[in-house]
Amino acid sequence: MKTHSKATTAAERLVDRLFLCAVAFPLFLLLALILGLIMAKPAKAEEIACTGTNLLTELADDNPEALEDVRRQAAETLNGKGLLWRVEKEGVAPSYLFGTMHMSDPRVVTLPANAHKAFEGADRVVIETTDILDQSTMAAAMFKRPELMMFTGEETLGDHLDDAQRQAVANALELRGIPFASVKKMKPWMLISLVALPACEIQRKEAGMPILDLKLAEDAQNAGKELLGLETAVEQLDAMASLPMEMHVRGLVETLALGDALNDVMETMVSLYEQGETGMFWPLIRVALPEQEDAPGDYTAFDQAMVRARNGTMAERAQPILDEGNAFIAVGALHLPGEEGLIELLRADGYTVEGVL
Repeated sequence: MKTHSKATTAAERLVDRLFLCAVAFPLFLLLALILGLIMAKPAKAEEIACTGTNLLTELADDNPEALEDVRRQAAETLNGKGLLWRVEKEGVAPSYLFGTMHMSDPRVVTLPANAHKAFEGADRVVIETTDILDQSTMAAAMFKRPELMMFTGEETLGDHLDDAQRQAVANALELRGIPFASVKKMKPWMLISLVALPACEIQRKEAGMPILDLKLAEDAQNAGKELLGLETAVEQLDAMASLPMEMHVRGLVETLALGDALNDVMETMVSLYEQGETGMFWPLIRVALPEQEDAPGDYTAFDQAMVRARNGTMAERAQPILDEGNAFIAVGALHLPGEEGLIELLRADGYTVEGVL
């Protein structure tokens, strides 16, 4: 994971895309798991384990100065440490805000002790969208707005690929047993969700192991707690579809070139999440994975559409829930830190928000 530009590999460049989706966009990971089951082979218990190397270790060996810069920036990130935060307002029982990672890895799905206690004591549980619990609701959303996921009319994916890209995509899909003709009507980001997860995540889903957000929702329902959502599936689809087509195409080409390096990407994400290092997300991406010369503005576009804009919506919709008190609100960890993160937005709205050690 060296700090360079033109020589940066496709595997390194893609860390940002998968990392951000995993901590900010549950629908992407859920679709990846659902679509991945189309091609998945029966899982064996002994195979459901991800193997990978923490890319931070590689960065420490190859460029310790860059890693130090990442840590410095993380330390300067407002509210950049910790996953669980107590939210209080005078006259109302405290609530909790928890940062999730939209994965099924046991290290993620097992709540830290303090988060488990807060969850158990809550009267209501809130996730980003409850639509992901109901396949019929998801299907209705897709049927209502097919243009968010599929090319309509005569347009196809091939219209957005040059000859070299089309051949590379077709070859890579063929290796996965997917004929290009069978997916040419899919928007690039939908196709990314089909190929973006390592086999272990698909196998976990096949074995009935839910991503963290789904587990929280199911546990809440089983305990008789009120379950609420802050967004709809269509709103999340709109956010992803609003990003430039060229950005999605680059992501698709790079995803297909990634191969087995997905395991390293996922191991890095889980390691940072376990440590509660939410402030390291963006600095790691920007320092270790410089933005490409042919793709200026990708990070800014993603941050605005998938994080900041949604933060404002989440904060607004969370307020009446927080004003009732005793809620456990679980959203992607990328939504917590920063000047425009949920923690600061709630403070600006008059709540006291403190990290829970």
